[in-house]
Amino acid sequence: MMARQRRKHMKHIALIALAGLGLAACTQGSSQPNITVNTGENRTGVSVSGTGEVTGTPDTLTIDLGVSVLADTVADATTQAAERADALIEALVSGGVEREDITTTNFSIFPEYDYRGQEERLTGYRVNNTVRAEIRDIAAAGDLIDQAVAAAEDTATVHGLSFSTEDDAELVEAARAAAWEDARAKAEQLASLSGQTLGRAIAITETMTSTPPPIPYFEESYAGDAALERATPIEPGSETVRIVLQVDFALEG
Repeated sequence: MMARQRRKHMKHIALIALAGLGLAACTQGSSQPNITVNTGENRTGVSVSGTGEVTGTPDTLTIDLGVSVLADTVADATTQAAERADALIEALVSGGVEREDITTTNFSIFPEYDYRGQEERLTGYRVNNTVRAEIRDIAAAGDLIDQAVAAAEDTATVHGLSFSTEDDAELVEAARAAAWEDARAKAEQLASLSGQTLGRAIAITETMTSTPPPIPYFEESYAGDAALERATPIEPGSETVRIVLQVDFALEG
């Protein structure tokens, strides 16, 4: 009795296995491809870059100038440096520079030695006092610098200058508009060549650079005699604002 039930159970398992094999064979023999469902919106687009450059004339000159005094004692050096620095600053103010546009950038005191010979020898104490001035009347900058240097006499020092545009918003806006027109023109041509219609911009990345004007050349040296035979020439040159736009446009049709 038990043997007969066991044989019946084994036959039932065999039938299930055969049915499974038959289903697998049908599945393997089917030519229906796999189906991928994507609920997102399919889009095509084009990515282009546009460049815009606008050149303008700087309206501000920034200069570092000051005094350097060597004396036998610290007290003498600081006193002389203070007198010369005050005279230099007053000359800048008298020439039209606002006091809030004058900033002290360096003040130092240190001993100086002569290392020639067998032993070092103290030659005195050096005091440096440097200010940074912003001159907004560039046309008068040469005369103004000469007046300040003359006030400091033979202690005057000039460490360099640079030009800038205080309000470059108009230059930036003009460069940006030019970059946009450049990018859109490229995208419209590519859309036309591909037989499609240019859609809206879907991503924009901006990169901006500014090319400063060259540093002017000083024809006269301020070392030694401060009485100059002619005014120092100052030429601001030009400043270029360059903007690059990376724009992704959608394509339609």
